[in-house]
Amino acid sequence: MADDYLVRIGKLIRDARQHRGWTQSQLADALGTSQSAVNRIERGNQNISLEMIARIGEALDSEIVSLGYAGPMHLRVVGGRRLSGAIDVKTSKNACVALLCATLLNKGRTVLRRVARIEEVYRLLEVLNSIGVRTRWINEGVDLEIVPPARLDMDAMDADAARRTRSIIMFLGPLLHRMDQFRLPYAGGCDLGTRTIEPHMIALRRFGLDITATEGIYHAKVEAGVAPGRPIVLTERGDTVTENALLAAARHDGVTVIRNASSNYMVQDLCFFLEALGVEVEGIGTTTLTVHGVPNIDVDVDYSPSEDPVEAMSLLAAAVVTESELTIRRVPIEFMEIELAVLEEMGLDHDRSAEYTADNGRTRLIDLTVRPSKLEAPIDKIHPMPFPGLNIDNVPFFAAIAAVAQGQTLIHDWVYDNRAIYLTDLNRLGGRLQLLDPHRVLVEGPTRWRAAEMMCPPALRPAVVVLLAMMAAEGTSVLRNVYVINRGYEELAERLNSVGAQIEIFRDI
Repeated sequence: MADDYLVRIGKLIRDARQHRGWTQSQLADALGTSQSAVNRIERGNQNISLEMIARIGEALDSEIVSLGYAGPMHLRVVGGRRLSGAIDVKTSKNACVALLCATLLNKGRTVLRRVARIEEVYRLLEVLNSIGVRTRWINEGVDLEIVPPARLDMDAMDADAARRTRSIIMFLGPLLHRMDQFRLPYAGGCDLGTRTIEPHMIALRRFGLDITATEGIYHAKVEAGVAPGRPIVLTERGDTVTENALLAAARHDGVTVIRNASSNYMVQDLCFFLEALGVEVEGIGTTTLTVHGVPNIDVDVDYSPSEDPVEAMSLLAAAVVTESELTIRRVPIEFMEIELAVLEEMGLDHDRSAEYTADNGRTRLIDLTVRPSKLEAPIDKIHPMPFPGLNIDNVPFFAAIAAVAQGQTLIHDWVYDNRAIYLTDLNRLGGRLQLLDPHRVLVEGPTRWRAAEMMCPPALRPAVVVLLAMMAAEGTSVLRNVYVINRGYEELAERLNSVGAQIEIFRDI
């Protein structure tokens, strides 16, 4: 291997390690080698095999290089271009992964319409296929058909795929009705700091589920005959926690009341899907859900998940930071009303169409046209709250928006341990963001963006925020190793190019 390739690979490894927040010693421990060996690798002074590169990528949850096909995907962005025209919002990533987990409740055939073709979905499909579930893309690859086997082969589960998605945690709710014991790998996904499963367990223990964790595996046992005799009160109003409780309640032979439930968009979509399976759910859109379980679900069902409000916010932010006029179609307005109210106070110039109904027959949509605006920093801080508050996943986009507004904006991302830290990557593109603590960042605007080459942050939304800033920066930027973006967005570069962006996908190793 040529010396220049060793240097380039070493730089990629160093950047991935630093984004993970690891020292060289921590990486060395994970690899079973010495700190000095890691140091030589990162400086390009160590011959390195493809097997070692793959091991490093697995340890860092970052595709340094992939065996069997071309290397990691990068984006080359020619910035300073105005966007124009119209772009449609795709179906919700978070709803689609919840619905895939929910298909384990059903013995019949499930068809999900317009499923997001993203890495998170692909990982779940790999897991489902490995345990015997038959899946295939139909209708020219637009829709997804899922047919479960009579018996799941949990021992054959693709553990590598399972570890690369946090969504695997939502297998717990459906599986506790199918078997008295099973194993699941630890959940993975974005690097957002420590996230305990204890809120899930507080709910699922009420259905007889007990879990012990050893050596990267959750060992689950289900005690027969255990059922919640009183309402389940969730200790965290989390989306996946609520979904797991719903999935457990769906096949419980009786009525389950779930309090302090999330009423967010993906939870509502899951409730609508459960109704299509014959499970009655009262209180959809509120924090108290009453589920009338059906012990045996064997139906052929056809369901259309709604559009993704976080993708809609991404596209809105793209228009704002590039000072463009852009129409964003199929925006799920009820899950973006707070965001638009804040942006109106900041001075956003926009129009909304009349409301219409999504394909699920329930979610309200609009078409939103955004125009170049002179924004002022908001008086109050930007902070998330459970729905109907400002969406937790939409907070990072306000970092890019605040960077083009006049004045100082305080962003308080209190939910995740270290997501705010990744927002300071905007400083490499000319931003002026000051990290006050792991949860608070002060943004000074307006910003004169400048091009740069950098490693993609390991968290989905901050990664997209960096891409949007690159689109606004005059010159050519490079964003390396964008697997994390592909986890949550379908063909984002191509779709942005369709409205005037200039983003090239390339691989160099």
